[in-house]
Amino acid sequence: MMKGADTVEMPEGSTLYDLIQTGITHSHAAVGVVVRLRKELSLVKDVPVLFAIDQYNSWFTFTEYQEPVTVRSCRSIHAKELTTVNAYRSMLHNDMMVGAFSHSTAVGKLRQELPDVPSDARLIFPRYTVDEAETVCHYYMRQKIIRRESFSEEKWKKIYYLSNGNGSEMRWLAAFI
Repeated sequence: MMKGADTVEMPEGSTLYDLIQTGITHSHAAVGVVVRLRKELSLVKDVPVLFAIDQYNSWFTFTEYQEPVTVRSCRSIHAKELTTVNAYRSMLHNDMMVGAFSHSTAVGKLRQELPDVPSDARLIFPRYTVDEAETVCHYYMRQKIIRRESFSEEKWKKIYYLSNGNGSEMRWLAAFI
């Protein structure tokens, strides 16, 4: 792609809705739109604004993306080289960032070693209880992620115990019922 092809000029007086529509319409500018959205929303002081980022720890390790170096070799790309990650990764500003660090996926470094993360930022969120897991599995059935004819109490409990109550893993396993 040509240099600068990932940007689109926004007219003066554009709204956040216009900005989002631009990112949807011009997919080549979507990353720039997301970065600009973060910048614009960080200026809002009237109402609280929150960005919740799941799997935040994956932003501190290598991605699945690769860049060709020679005909026979590729270089793995680190997450910090991605524009979106750079815009959202630091948590040292006093605005709207929440990063959900997952211990179940064993991705990245331990939280205490992560740069730009305050030491008191860690909150432990419990995994799903059996009742919550049942509710989630019934929701997946209504959304047709789980086929109704193959759904049973025994099967959703298997999903719950296999995933140890981890929501992301439960959703992934639900497709196999």
